Amino acid sequence: MELRIDRQALVPVVQQIVDGLAGWIRQDAVQPGTRLPSVRQLARQNLLSQSSVNEACERLVAQGLLASRHGSSFFVAPPLSPVHEPTDQNRQPDALADGGESAQRELKLGCGGLPESWRESDDLGYAIRQVTRTDMAGLFNYSTPLGLPALREQLSRRLKQFSIEADKNLILTTTGATHGLDLIVRTLLPPGSCVVVESPGYSNLFDLLKLHKIDMIELPRTPRGPDVDALQDLLAMHRPTALFVNSACHNPTGSSLAPAVAQRLLQLTKEHAVLVIEDDAYGDFQSSARTRLAALDPDVVYVGSFSKTLSSSLRVGFVVAGPSIIARLSEVKGITSMGGSRFCESVLACLLANGAYRKLVQRQRLRLGADMGVLLQVLEDADWEVFGKPAGGLFIWARPPLCDYAGVQRLAKRFGVQLSSRTAFSPSGADSDWLRINVAYARDPRAQAFFRAAALDRPRVS
Repeated sequence: MELRIDRQALVPVVQQIVDGLAGWIRQDAVQPGTRLPSVRQLARQNLLSQSSVNEACERLVAQGLLASRHGSSFFVAPPLSPVHEPTDQNRQPDALADGGESAQRELKLGCGGLPESWRESDDLGYAIRQVTRTDMAGLFNYSTPLGLPALREQLSRRLKQFSIEADKNLILTTTGATHGLDLIVRTLLPPGSCVVVESPGYSNLFDLLKLHKIDMIELPRTPRGPDVDALQDLLAMHRPTALFVNSACHNPTGSSLAPAVAQRLLQLTKEHAVLVIEDDAYGDFQSSARTRLAALDPDVVYVGSFSKTLSSSLRVGFVVAGPSIIARLSEVKGITSMGGSRFCESVLACLLANGAYRKLVQRQRLRLGADMGVLLQVLEDADWEVFGKPAGGLFIWARPPLCDYAGVQRLAKRFGVQLSSRTAFSPSGADSDWLRINVAYARDPRAQAFFRAAALDRPRVS
């Protein structure tokens, strides 16, 4: 069995083995119970180490594609039982950070994170072992109120890459970016206040604001950032308390903030005394040269996360703000969560200190950039309308030539593709023909076939 391993590729060798074996099982419709060649034989035929082949097979066992018998023998697993999931796609599309894909499940083309096949475990496993050997307190104790000092020191250094000057005492760690946003909303925004949010925008933020009884004012998003002309009118009319904004790799459009738009936005919010909260959860998928509002104005409250790039299970995010805001957020954090996970924070601090995280995001950016270019060409050839052309990141916001959502959804189902919700990205729940497309899933043959079919099925004018 030839696996076609490319040792110059950005994808780790073990993951290439996983992809090769999974592709063989799916494309050749291999019957359940079929025995794979031995680990030793696969390694010898493809000039690989037995340990790499064995790890890849174990990953496929965990995914349900293989079964293990008698030590190193692996067999094609029987199909999984149907998974009954909620049919309401309007709820929390970003909660499914990765698709958990298997041969029996639909391709979640609009999900909010990287596929499981993109995740890299080697450096993460090393950091976990390092912490368990050297930091017993990290295994059993709460972190400090602001978060692990060693991690906040690393974050302070790393933020300088984005031209954000933040002393470690102005950084508060959180259990992911959503926890940071929740602390901000419940601490700084009284019920009944109104805030400006982007439309389209982050669905979980909309649900969070509704939960805390905060009124939302919709601000249109353009390919260059928020519509600042519309913002000027909204600020004068509604006098909101705060503005929530994505700067880089906007969710769901993939667009990034232009410098001129950033300057105008900050000028308007200063004039109207509006607090700016910058959600940069996807920012690591974009180069550090992109404009961040927190780099231009120290009064901006900045929220970051490592869940999208590193691990959705290693829940670590952070908030950067002025001393008084950090003190208030820290107090509420202590009341509501007793502090963060010292273990998770220690693991992340290790990955930042040894350079592994920096190299990880570099590989992800290069891979996403290549896939982005291919996808944009595919969509252009298929006559899809694209909202700007993102220079990088995870998402493309596009509309198929067949502008009938129900028809597009039926077509997608034929190819085993699940689309993003048509209402989740609107604060008011308005319908939209635009779709969030996750670049990391779009190279899948099911997605490629769907894009082409959507172009062929569009109505034709006689």
